[in-house]
Amino acid sequence: MPHSGETTRALGAADIDHFITQGFVRIDEAFPATRAEAARARLWRDTGCDPDDPATWTRPVVRLGHYTDDVFVGSANTPVLHRAFDQLVGSGGWLACRSMGTFPVRFPSAEDPGDAGWHIDVSFGFDNPDFMAWRANVGSRGRALLMLFLFSDVGPDDAPTRIRAGSHRDIARQLAPAGEAGLTLGALAADGFAGSAHREEVLATGPAGTVYLCHPFLVHAAQPHRGTTPRFLAQPPLLPARPVLSAGAGGRLAPVGRAIVEALAQT
Repeated sequence: MPHSGETTRALGAADIDHFITQGFVRIDEAFPATRAEAARARLWRDTGCDPDDPATWTRPVVRLGHYTDDVFVGSANTPVLHRAFDQLVGSGGWLACRSMGTFPVRFPSAEDPGDAGWHIDVSFGFDNPDFMAWRANVGSRGRALLMLFLFSDVGPDDAPTRIRAGSHRDIARQLAPAGEAGLTLGALAADGFAGSAHREEVLATGPAGTVYLCHPFLVHAAQPHRGTTPRFLAQPPLLPARPVLSAGAGGRLAPVGRAIVEALAQT
């Protein structure tokens, strides 16, 4: 559901419903394309590759990490995104981004990138050196939103993130019996996320400056790059300031919590 226009624009009722039922909402022009261009110049330098010489693009993916300067972090702190965070997570329910997380820069390649499996982004237990032991629980401890920031134009052939629409509901029901302790990524992935295989697959495409705000339980996956232009994307979490299943203003759950509660109410 693309949006454009005034920087103070808000998500509509249909957008909120889409987030609750499908697990994501797309916001166009969430940050300026000029900022994306400036960020790409820095990222190109850090890849060690030459943007004008594809012969230097020797790996299918180069991971760059945790940029904290304004050209990056400012992209996550625009008025339109802050307003969307308030609408999805609740005013006072989130912490402003101070790092853009990992940038998986994907290059056109016939080589398997080796990281294209279905998964969710788990959110606590990071002290364990085995990432398959990292955890998520039904209250989404440690994560309020999964976010996809497009720092380059991304078309269907440019390794767009694959999203299983509505899969956050399957994960909520899978996590619920495990309570506060939750499940490890290894346990969640034991069946290859077969519980969401019936869901419609959506591609996170769009021009630079597009942001997808996703439920933290949304099942998603990378894919090989079949196009011609490298793809630049950031995937920082939005961190919670309070548990997502706690009531906010007016004693009501924000949509991120409502989506979990409504999923658990379904049989």
